[in-house]
Amino acid sequence: MNYRDAYESWLRRFAKDEATVAELKSIAQDEGEIEDRFYTELAFGTGGLRGVLGMGTNRMNVYNVRRATMGLAKYLIDQGIADRGVTVAYDSRNMSDVFARQTALTLAAAGVKAYLFDSLRPVPVLSYSVRHLHAAGGVIITASHNPPKYNGYKVYGEDGAQIGLEAADAITRYIRSLQYEQCAPMAEDEAREKGLLQIIGAKEVDDDYIRMIKGLALRPELLEKRGKDLNIVYTPLHGSGNVPVRRMLQEVGVTHVTVVPEQEKPDGNFPTVTAPNPEDPAAFRLAIPLAEKVGASVVFGTDPDCDRLGAAVRDGAGVFHTLTGNQIACLMLYHILTSLKEKGTLPKNGAVVKSVVSTELARAICDDFGVAMVEVLTGFKFIGEKIQQFEETGSHTFLFGFEESFGYLSGTQVRDKDGVNASLLLCEAACACMDRGETLYDALQAIYRRYGYYQERGVSVTLPGKDGAEKIQRMMTAMRANPPRALAGVRVLAVRDFLRGARVDASGAETALDFPRSNVLYFELEGGNWVCVRPSGTEPKIKAYITAIGCDEENAKEIAQKLLDDANELMK
Repeated sequence: MNYRDAYESWLRRFAKDEATVAELKSIAQDEGEIEDRFYTELAFGTGGLRGVLGMGTNRMNVYNVRRATMGLAKYLIDQGIADRGVTVAYDSRNMSDVFARQTALTLAAAGVKAYLFDSLRPVPVLSYSVRHLHAAGGVIITASHNPPKYNGYKVYGEDGAQIGLEAADAITRYIRSLQYEQCAPMAEDEAREKGLLQIIGAKEVDDDYIRMIKGLALRPELLEKRGKDLNIVYTPLHGSGNVPVRRMLQEVGVTHVTVVPEQEKPDGNFPTVTAPNPEDPAAFRLAIPLAEKVGASVVFGTDPDCDRLGAAVRDGAGVFHTLTGNQIACLMLYHILTSLKEKGTLPKNGAVVKSVVSTELARAICDDFGVAMVEVLTGFKFIGEKIQQFEETGSHTFLFGFEESFGYLSGTQVRDKDGVNASLLLCEAACACMDRGETLYDALQAIYRRYGYYQERGVSVTLPGKDGAEKIQRMMTAMRANPPRALAGVRVLAVRDFLRGARVDASGAETALDFPRSNVLYFELEGGNWVCVRPSGTEPKIKAYITAIGCDEENAKEIAQKLLDDANELMK
């Protein structure tokens, strides 16, 4: 069926849904819009669904949510675990509450009990709830830090981590076997009467989650001593972090927290930012001036589903610097390892897990402390998988996991990045710095002096629609066929092709890569520098990541800029 046939089919199929028909008829003269909405089905992958809100096979709407949910239900039933139920949560995005309720009631229609949260919750609470309630899985309605027009549907397995590749493929097959008419939800009254819908309030999960997070403090006595002196400005960026982050900080002793008032309340339109993304320094456009006004030393913010955390810190002269995700991670990592070593509790088999596109500075820190560094593909689900493997085999003790995209985790009862956990770590690290008479910025500079001057950069090119997807594929194909021999004048030593599962060095010698297959190219350069290119798994983008190592900060920045310029050329 071509896109025009699919469009006409929806007009007939949903003829009784006046709002849907009206929306589809409003684009009747826009062939490009019709094609974009119907040229494909919204892909279901390891991150579930994510797309622009609207009607169509390639859009986020109640019909695609119901169909995905029925596919998930059938998968769980065939796995023999559906009787344990599914937890369902949502964030502050437009339609999130509607999609969550439709998810719960569609599960009920399949005979699978749904545990539906009574109001918005962060991703880490959803992940925690799966394990806490011994559920078969979980679903949260969120599009993380994407612009307001997006929403998504993330699926978690029984271990509390996002589903893996095999599960995603299996669920996709169930989804594709279903017609929309087979995915009608159960009436809410009936679902409640049959015990197939249970509403989760604050006491069932939240209290235990906050208690667990507080237990991750490495130096609680330091928080009690210095927390009241730490002056912080926090922004939840109109999302779900406001309540749990502030509650956790208050209970551990960090009491001087000022919240950006314009960004405090949940709002799916995110009116104060272009995109609610703490990776973007523009997200702190309101927070930093407020910090100047109230004399705060640290500014931090979480995204709408509160799995990411970004930060800005003052230097000794009082100037604020926004930090990268890699810098925040290294500050946290150094604090964790230093604290454990000082207490004599650093395990001999300790391990840190990072994505392949995250900084190698973390490896240098781990080597110094005698801690293993384990690399995984991009996607926090792979970090979650490693935690599970460590527990099952006893090979390592998980200490910390992170991605350069502002995701961090130091516990094991949540299996996704956790902005509440990260807020605790950052504040505790700030208190430790205060106790030494320095700032977080000072601590970062000390790390560079000790381990080397690393600079990381990232760039992405947005190419929406069918043409964009095809162009991205052509770019990746061309780079595989003719990889660069040098970047920024630095020789390429080897190319790791994660789709082929092979590393090929400059002599042509090939070795296997022990990673799942993924459309990623990684160029190893002389001097420990590298460039990595991959398509985004959740947005219509192709992304490049670079790391440069210099003899000092300025030299590292110079190399980084040259690498970034050449990476941009690769994506043209």
